[in-house]
Amino acid sequence: MDRGLHVLLLTALAAVAALPGSAAAQAAGQPTGDPSALPAQQPQVVEPAVKRREVEPPALDTENFEAGVFVGTVSIEDFGSSLLYGGRIAYHFTEDLFAEATVGTSKAGKTSYEELSGSANLLTDSERQFTYYDLALGWNALPGEVFFGGKHAMPSAVYFTLGAGSTNFAGDDHFTVALGAGLRVLANDWIAVHLDVRDHMFESDLFGKNKLTQNLQVGLGVTAFF
Repeated sequence: MDRGLHVLLLTALAAVAALPGSAAAQAAGQPTGDPSALPAQQPQVVEPAVKRREVEPPALDTENFEAGVFVGTVSIEDFGSSLLYGGRIAYHFTEDLFAEATVGTSKAGKTSYEELSGSANLLTDSERQFTYYDLALGWNALPGEVFFGGKHAMPSAVYFTLGAGSTNFAGDDHFTVALGAGLRVLANDWIAVHLDVRDHMFESDLFGKNKLTQNLQVGLGVTAFF
C-alpha cells in the first residue's frame, strides 16, 4: 500500500514538472510536438530586374497652319499632259480634319487633231493657259508611320480631299469639282512632304458638244507648319 502511494506521487510530480517546460518552449517561440503549432513561412517576393527602354515621343509642332508649293503633271483632256506647278495653304481643325486652298497653273499642248491635220490652232497661247483655284475639305483617314531602314520612322497620313472651285481654260471660267487623295510624310517637326493625285472635273463645250472633262493631276510638294 505504501509502495503504490509512492509510485502515484512520483508520477504526479513528473507530470507537473513537464508542464512548465512546455509553456516555456512556447513562450520562447520554439516548436512543440504539434505540427499545427509551427509558424507559417512568409512567401519570398521576387523583384524583377527589368531594364526599361527610354521612348522619346515625336517632337511635333502644335501649329495648325500649313503652307507650301508643289510641282507635277496634269493631263488636260484632249490636250495631253503638261507640267504643272502651284501652291497650297491648309488649316488643321483637328488631327483628322483640315481645310485646304490650292492654286495651280499649266499650259495645255495641242490636240491630236491639231497635230495630225496641220490646220490652224484651235486656241491661242493665252487660251491654252490652264489655271485652277480650289477650296477643299480634307480627312486624314489612315495615320501611321513610314519606315526608312530598321531604325528610322516618320509620322505619315493617307488623306482624302473633296473640293470645288473654278478653272480658267480656253477663255472661259468653269465651275470645277476636285477629288483627291494623297500621302503626307513629316520629314521633321515642321516640314512635310506630299505625294497626291487629284481629278479636276468640269463641263466644256470647246468641241461643239457639252461634256464632262476629267483632268488628272499628279504632284509632289513640300509644306511647312507655322
